[in-house]
Amino acid sequence: MGVIFRRVNEALSINPPSGSEELSVNGSDWLWAVTAIYVVSFITFYATSFVARSGEKIFHYLFTIALLVGSISYFAIASDLAYEVVPVTNYKPTASWTRQIFWAEYVNWAVSFPVVTIALGLLSGVSWATIIYNVALAWTWVISYLVSAFTTTNYKWGFYAFGTISWVLLAFSTLFHGTTSARRVNVSGDHTLLAGWINLLWLLYPIAWGLSDGGNRIGVTPGYIFFGVLDVLLVPILSFAFLFLSRRWDYNRLNIAFTRYGRVPQAGEFPEKTATAPAAPVVGEQAA
Repeated sequence: MGVIFRRVNEALSINPPSGSEELSVNGSDWLWAVTAIYVVSFITFYATSFVARSGEKIFHYLFTIALLVGSISYFAIASDLAYEVVPVTNYKPTASWTRQIFWAEYVNWAVSFPVVTIALGLLSGVSWATIIYNVALAWTWVISYLVSAFTTTNYKWGFYAFGTISWVLLAFSTLFHGTTSARRVNVSGDHTLLAGWINLLWLLYPIAWGLSDGGNRIGVTPGYIFFGVLDVLLVPILSFAFLFLSRRWDYNRLNIAFTRYGRVPQAGEFPEKTATAPAAPVVGEQAA
């Protein structure tokens, strides 16, 4: 009976890890759990998009993408795929010490951070220019950390500094400009709650990165336990928080209501409810 219910993680046997600092079996087990959280959240969130109020599905679309990409990324990392072995610069026992760097995690961030930024921007009512600016800052942050992770000298900390500056600018924009705009559309309470949660988690990412891929202070498995907790709190948990709180938002006031004709204008009129169907032409007469 024990053989029937026995479950063995063979990912590291099929895809052997490499490097002096490498993913362990326990680390892979944890990452499979994160993958399961993402997959279940993706399926649940996508299913709820079919019953979205008044067809206003923008948050469903955004977080469905983030959850799907997160599922793929964590599947790759748990399977011990999508990585490179990089020589360690700091805190290495020997001169030839190396570390597994999973580039799949950066792909995940390159999608999830902008998605979170767009969702928060749409809620706050800031301009499209501000939303684009915030997305560009998020990409600059992630790409800088990616380049830093693959830099094998202490010049990596220069890229880390540029990426952290991008995060500081992004945090200021979402907290200051976003809060100011949210007051105008009467969602300041919910925006403060969500923006505070997001920026609290974003504050921990530079710390986690500096301890793991950057400074090699902790191993690959502890690093991905840290990243996994942060990612689950940032995307799956946040997506359902948006879904729960969005029930009380006025989409017309936020100017983000969508219909089959496209985005609703500021007045909040739905074209399919007000447009009159053209009369059928009389037989024998030329249609106008």
